[in-house]
Order: sequence, then structure tokens, then C-alpha cells
Amino acid sequence: MKKIIRSNKWLFSLSAVALVLFGTLALTAARSRGTYSAHEWGTFTSVQGTDGVLLDWRPLQSSRLPGFVYNWAQPGLNRRSAAPMALTKAAITTLQRMETPVIYFYSDEEQSVDVSVQFPQGTITEWYPQAAQIGPSVTAVPPAVAKLDEYAHKVGARRGFTFASLFGDKNVKDSKVRWANVRLLPARSHQDVVASLPADRSGSHYFAARETDADFVRIGSLVATNPSPEQEKFLFYRGVGNFATPLKVTMKNPEEVVLANTGKEPLQHLFLLGLENQSGGFVEVNQLAAGEQRTVRVSLRDSALGQLVPKLSAAVASALVQEGLYEREATAMVNTWKDSWFAEDGLRVLYTLPRQWTDRVLPLTLDPAPRNLVRVMVGRAEVLTSAVQQNLSDALTRAETGDTAARAEAVAQLRKLGRFSEPALKLAMKQLKPDRTQVAWTLFQEASRPATKPL
Repeated sequence: MKKIIRSNKWLFSLSAVALVLFGTLALTAARSRGTYSAHEWGTFTSVQGTDGVLLDWRPLQSSRLPGFVYNWAQPGLNRRSAAPMALTKAAITTLQRMETPVIYFYSDEEQSVDVSVQFPQGTITEWYPQAAQIGPSVTAVPPAVAKLDEYAHKVGARRGFTFASLFGDKNVKDSKVRWANVRLLPARSHQDVVASLPADRSGSHYFAARETDADFVRIGSLVATNPSPEQEKFLFYRGVGNFATPLKVTMKNPEEVVLANTGKEPLQHLFLLGLENQSGGFVEVNQLAAGEQRTVRVSLRDSALGQLVPKLSAAVASALVQEGLYEREATAMVNTWKDSWFAEDGLRVLYTLPRQWTDRVLPLTLDPAPRNLVRVMVGRAEVLTSAVQQNLSDALTRAETGDTAARAEAVAQLRKLGRFSEPALKLAMKQLKPDRTQVAWTLFQEASRPATKPL
């Protein structure tokens, strides 16, 4: 009889395990069949001289973001950065700036998704909505919990136990951002959400990204004292990193540019454009095979800027659609960056990065997995030409004499270079005598300050 009872208990236990396992597998299977699509776009910007060597840089002027976007100056949830560098983005000197990746969702029904982006060769510096995890970071134990532990120590509480341990270890060691339980709200049935999207008067490189047919996303508040959820049309993040993109750009002379693909995969849709004094031109290269290099010529005076920008905008948007973005997404991306891509004087190359490269540099995990995932990243190689370097060097040499007009000219040139002024200054100073570099840095500091408006 006892053997039968033991046998039944064994069978019952086995059945319970089987039920749990079956339930887990069923839940996993259900979670793995997402009824939504996800589309992502973003940019990687680097700066170089005519020799193709990437330069460390930080922006003199950083594109402004709305005040509600989180960063390491205001990360929320008692967090602070655990990165070795100070994470004030305008002060970080790196090779690459990962700018405005956004992730859109298109869902047949309301559902929840977990989204995680890793950035092993860089650091995420801004994000919105608030993330369940962002790192590398450490989370301070709430003061009330710390006081409890202090009191327990005084009264001789059991060794090894702390109330802080009940609070949990919320430190994040990896460079990543994770949004948990992102609720997808189909746009067709949730247009009322538009009125509750966060607003801010600043951030031109943020709000243009909303102009799509994407669904809304909602994340429940992670702050006990504020029950209001955060809502948007996308998930947003930015970052910086030290690594090379797979395009090397060199210049043989002022009229010839050499494009070389140093990566493992072919590069698609390369746009070489030169802009100067409200005119310019561009050349499109459809493909550059792995290991291939090609010499391209571009004129800075082909068309007036007013005629050039519509053609260039349409061509870039068409390339983005060919890479998988919806038309309104491609237009939103162009509108986000056209004031920087198509209006600033200079020589630059825009090109779509291979999906395989993006997946290696920026691994993305969605749970449940989408039925379709599109990731389109654009590389921007900003080339500081010999003419730019020489003109700045000449202006700095004249300014060194103390002439007021010459100093004003040098400051004006630095301001015109915008966020690329510091790497341009470093290249130009190579042509100056060592004892004259202090004046150059003084003028750079002056150019870094906001220009005063006339009364």
C-alpha cells in the first residue's frame, strides 16, 4: 500500500512538473508570436581630416533636446552613472556620436513588449520614456532604508542582514537601455493620446520624428509618487562611442574624393555632397562593395541651395525607403536632420550602414519578437578639407597679432564650423608655432559662448 502511495506521489509530482513545463512552453510560444512590426532609424556621425583618420571630437553646439528627455544630469530613480567619464554629452570627446535613434511600432492590437538595446562599444547618454534599466549605473539606496540599517546596526541586529538587501540590487553593469512592459496602443483607436504627448518649446531634432503613422507607446510610471504614465510615438535614445564606421574618405586634391569600404558588407546609397555659401552639389553612389574604393568628383557650385535641397531630400528619402522604412518614416528622418545635413557648409558623405553592422554594434532584443524588424542607420562622415584648415590657420595667425578685426574673423569662422569647430581647430593649429596656440584656444572659448544679440 505504501509503495502505491509513494508511486502515486511520484506520478503526481511528475505530472505537476509536466504541467509547469507545458505551461512555460505554451507561454513562451505565445510570447514568441508578436503581432506587431518595429522600425528603427538613427545616425552615426564622425569627423575626419583629408587623410581619412577619424578625429576625437565634442560639439561646440549640440542639437537641443526637450527638457523632458532623461540624461545623466537628470536620470531619475536615484540613479547615477557608473561610467568612467562624466556623462555631460557636450563635454564628452569621442569618435562617434550616435544621434536620435527612434524605434516605431505598428501593432494589430494592444500588447506589451520588452525592448532592450545594448551598446557595448559606447554609452547611452539620453533616453525617453523612462527606462526600467539604463547603464552602466548604480542606484542609491533610499535614505529611509539606509536609516533603518543604521538603527539595526546600533541595536545589534542579526549580522549579514540588511534592509538594503530587501530593496534589491538595481545596479546595471552593462552599457544598455531596457524598457519593460512597453504598451503598444494602435494609432487608429487611440488618437486621444495625441493631446497628452509631452511638449516643449525646444528640440527641433526630436519632434519631427513624430510625423509618422506609428502607434503610440505607453510606459507605466516607475515613480511611486507620480502615478502618471509616459507616452510617446516612439522609443528614443542617443549615445557616444569609440569605434570606426566602415567608410574611409580621403581627398587626393580639392576636387577628388576617394571613398573606400573597409567593412565586411557592401555599402549602399552613398551621397557625397559639398556645400558652400548657399550653393553646392551632390553625387550618389548606389553601392560600394566590401574592399572597394572609388574616386568621385563633386562641385560646390552646381546649384543654388534652394534648388539643391529638395532634390537631395527626395533622393535620400527614396534611399531610406529602399532600405525598408515607410515613406513617412523616411521623410521624418530627413526632416529631423536636413538643417544639419543639407544646410551647413562643408564636405560630407551620407550613407546607409549595413544591417549586419548595426546588429553587431547595437544589439536589439524585443520580446515577444516582432513579425518584422527594420533597422536603418545612416553614417555621416564629415570631412574637414584642406581649404577649411588653411583658412582657419590663416585667420588665427592674423588674430595672434592682436588685431581686433582679425580676432572677430577667427571667432566667426569657428562659429560657422559649429559643432565641428574643435577638431578643425586642432588640425589648423598643427600649422601654427607652439607659442601661438594659446591665442587659438582663447578664441575657441569665445566662439563657444552664445553670440550676443544686438539691442
